This record gives sequence, structure tokens and C-alpha cells, in this order.
Amino acid sequence: MLFIVREYFKNYPARKKVAELLVNNGIAIRNSKPYIGDIEISVNSIARAAGVNRKIVYHTIEYIENTYELRSVFERLSPTLSLHNVAPVMGWEVIDIKFKKGRFGCALGELTRVLSEKTCEIRQIIGERELLEENRVLIIVEKPLRMETISEIKNIESVESIMIHTAEKDKEKIVCNYCKVKYCPRKIAPR
Repeated sequence: MLFIVREYFKNYPARKKVAELLVNNGIAIRNSKPYIGDIEISVNSIARAAGVNRKIVYHTIEYIENTYELRSVFERLSPTLSLHNVAPVMGWEVIDIKFKKGRFGCALGELTRVLSEKTCEIRQIIGERELLEENRVLIIVEKPLRMETISEIKNIESVESIMIHTAEKDKEKIVCNYCKVKYCPRKIAPR
């Protein structure tokens, strides 16, 4: 998706920043106005977030509206709920897996096979396959994975790296005023 944006906006760096912000946040352009879902948002807020002036945002919207290929994509964008920041508060675990380039599909199939065999209770899977950037998957599971499951995931040929964000057992530590703990760095050891 960002590849398309970069191609169409390669001669307009400021507009490209705006277009990438729209895509990354699921902000649609319909009838020359920006929307998150069915909620119209201001051009000023987009300009501030992108670090450009309002005129650039208006030009970007106009360019999108006047380019059929872009309009057909941008009018269908929508935001996606991601539970990965909420997971530690809910007591869930987040597995962040990066794949080697060009191996996303094969690795994803193998990964889901491993998780289904281990009967992991999956809350959400969010995958991103970029042409130029990294390929990664965030998997939110209800209970911590066993060491054998983690080892099996690490042994998948296409897995480049795996990071596990574990839920903090004591919820007060997450919301205390003294520190900004987001994840408890659980030591992974065989049971």
C-alpha cells in the first residue's frame, strides 16, 4: 500500500508525508474531506500530525480526488483496532515476529500451524507484508506461551526475530505514577 503512495507522490515529498499519514492511520478521503470511519476530521489536525501546513493537506486531498487510482483506494480506507498496546493491561501476551523478506506467506502458514497444534487461545493476529520495509506479525494470546512453542516458532526457517511482551501480573505497576512500565520483561525459562 505504501509502495503505491510512494510511487504516486515521489515528486511531492510534503504531500507524500500527508498521504503516508492517511494510510497509516486509516484516514479515508471522501467528497474532498478526511474521515476516520464515519467521523469527519479537521484538515488542521492532519497538518499538525504530518508537520506541514494546511495548504499541503488540501493539495494532497485534491490530488487524491483527481487521480482515479488513488481516489479508489483512499475512499475505502478505514482504521483497524489493534489490541497490542492494551494486551499487557488485560493480562495477555504479545508475540512480535519479524520474517525474512520474501517469505511472509510460507512463514505465516507454518506459524499458524504451530499455534493451532499447541491450542493457543489467540485474541488477534495483525500482519504486515511490506515490499520495501519489514514483514511482521503481532499475535495477541490470552496465556503465556510455553517454552517449547516459542522454540518451535524460532525454528521456522523464515523467522528473523521474535520478541515477546508479557503481561504485568500486578496491574498497579502498569498504571502507577512513578514509572512508565508497559511490559514486564518475563524471563523465558523451561518449566
